[in-house]
Amino acid sequence: MNNIKVLHYDAFSPYPNKGNPAGVVLEADHLSESDMQSIAHKVGFNETVFVVPSDVADLRLKYFTPGHEINLCGHATMASLFALKTKGILGEASSIKIETNVGVLPIQFSMDNNNHLLIKMKQDQPKFIEFNGDRAKLAHAIGLTLDEIEEDLPIVYGCTGAWTLLVPIKSIDSFNKMKPTNSLFPEILTQLSKASIHPFSLQTLDPQALMHARHFSSPYSGTVEDPVTGTASGVMGAYYLKYIDPHLDSIQFDVEQGQEIGRDGKVNVEVYRLDSDRMDVFISGTAVFVGAVDLWR
Repeated sequence: MNNIKVLHYDAFSPYPNKGNPAGVVLEADHLSESDMQSIAHKVGFNETVFVVPSDVADLRLKYFTPGHEINLCGHATMASLFALKTKGILGEASSIKIETNVGVLPIQFSMDNNNHLLIKMKQDQPKFIEFNGDRAKLAHAIGLTLDEIEEDLPIVYGCTGAWTLLVPIKSIDSFNKMKPTNSLFPEILTQLSKASIHPFSLQTLDPQALMHARHFSSPYSGTVEDPVTGTASGVMGAYYLKYIDPHLDSIQFDVEQGQEIGRDGKVNVEVYRLDSDRMDVFISGTAVFVGAVDLWR
C-alpha cells in the first residue's frame, strides 16, 4: 500500500478554519485519475487539487470534488500555489503559468499590506446563458420565496471555468434564511443540470465589500455548500460589467462569502473589458496551512 499525504489549506483567509478548505496533493504524477477521484472522495472537501507536471506550463493542476473532476477551481488554486510558494518549490518566481482544463492561465505572486502572500490568478473568458427555468421553484430550492429575488437584474448561468447560476437577491437578510435542497437543482437547471447555484446581493456586511454571496453545490459534486468560491466570484465581476454597469470599462472590488456558516472569507476581483464580447477576469487571495493527513491506497 502507498501512503498519500494530503495537505489541508484554507483559502481566501489568512486564518485557519476560515475561508474555504482544500486538499492539496503535491507531486501527484504517479496517481491515476481514478486514484485522484478516490482520494478526493475520502478527503471530503469541496475540492482536492493534484499538482502534476506540464509540457506547456510550469505545472498542471487537476481538481476533483468528492463526486467528479471539474475544470477549474479558484480556492484550490490558491491553496496549492500557496503551498508550493511557501515551501520554496517555486523559488523566487514572481509569476508562473499553470495548465488547467480550461487552458494555460497566468499567476502572479506579491505581498499584501499585512505581509500575507497574495496570489492573483486569471480565469477563463466569461460566458453567460439566460436562465429560462421556473423562478418560483428556484427560490424554493434555496429556501426562499419568489419575492426575495431581485426583479431588476437577470438570473443567468455564468462561467469563468465552472458553470454556476447567478441569482440576484434583494436583501442581505435573506441569506441567513437560505437552506438549499440540492437534490432539486437538476430538474430546475434544465439547460445546465450539473451547474451550482450562486445567490448574491449588492448589500454587504462589510462596507468595504461590494457583493455578498453564498454558493450551493450541484448534487453531483457530493457536497452541499462551498464556503468561499473563487470561480463564481470572478464571474460575478463580469456580471457586474455586463448587466449592472455596462458603461464601465473595468472594476475591482471584494466579494464577501462564508459568514453564514462561520467561514468568513474575501475574494478580490478585477475585470477589464476588452471589447463588446470579451473581458479579462482575475481573482486574488491568500491561504493558510491548517494540517495534513496520510491516506493509504
